[in-house]
Amino acid sequence: MPVTVTHTHGERIRVAAGGSELLTYVYAPDPVAFESRKPYVHPLRTLGGNPVSGYRPNDHRWHKGLQMTASHLSGQNFWGGNSYVHGEGYLPRHELVGSMRHDAFETFEVADDRLDFTELLTWIENGGEEWARERRTVAVHSADARGGTYAVDWSIELTNTRGEPLHFGSPTTHGREMAGYTGLHWRGPRDFTGGQVLSPDGPCTDEELMGQPASGHPWIAFVGEHDDVDAHSTLVFAHAPGNEESVHASHWFVRSEPVPTVAFSWAFFEEFALQPGESFSYRYRVLVADGARDVDGVERMLKGAAW
Repeated sequence: MPVTVTHTHGERIRVAAGGSELLTYVYAPDPVAFESRKPYVHPLRTLGGNPVSGYRPNDHRWHKGLQMTASHLSGQNFWGGNSYVHGEGYLPRHELVGSMRHDAFETFEVADDRLDFTELLTWIENGGEEWARERRTVAVHSADARGGTYAVDWSIELTNTRGEPLHFGSPTTHGREMAGYTGLHWRGPRDFTGGQVLSPDGPCTDEELMGQPASGHPWIAFVGEHDDVDAHSTLVFAHAPGNEESVHASHWFVRSEPVPTVAFSWAFFEEFALQPGESFSYRYRVLVADGARDVDGVERMLKGAAW
């Protein structure tokens, strides 16, 4: 299925197909430093045009569609918003919030049926010191009008450019139970609250999947029902083969209530350190579909967009 790409240089990239704008990748960060200024995808829509991402919800203004995050990184917060401090809870520590700077596009390729780009970014702590260099690749592909699906691939290669180790953690590694959010994060629209969560084992609750290792659950799906239109949509979040060989094992962070959200957490229960000059890599896939899919439907979607 053909795609159309519109690039407003220095600001954003829009991808459309079949008469719908599928997504916008915004790389000119929003101005509020407390929300951790960094690129994000919003809006994210199905081929049918239904919205499946939330932006600056009133409960968490720093939640912006689909974005790369790091909630606890050597004392800094690259997630945005309040920082969790052991024994004190969540505090508005503005001096702890870092940012990610877009530096350049290393590659930018548009074909009839897909977009591929490689972006170079720098992770900067609140005081202005550059801590890490990121090489990010994003691809939008496999738009299928008959199946009502398409795929977004997102990979990260992060290199420590600081003169000392970088320690990656989460609120859970700092004392808050079952709050291991960090890594690539999706925030759903408010009408997806209470949506159905699926795993390869079948329908389940968010509590059952929270903190489960990706090694046993390589994908999860979230089915939401829209306001305004009589429709459901399904998002599938999948780890690429080889992620289990990265620097640290991944676990799922997933909530259906009180807010719809999924994160590929790379430091849910335990911190890990990235030594100076060393790198780590992860690859992810997000499938976006019209309609409420079951486990068999999700498996067919995954086979239709093979790695």
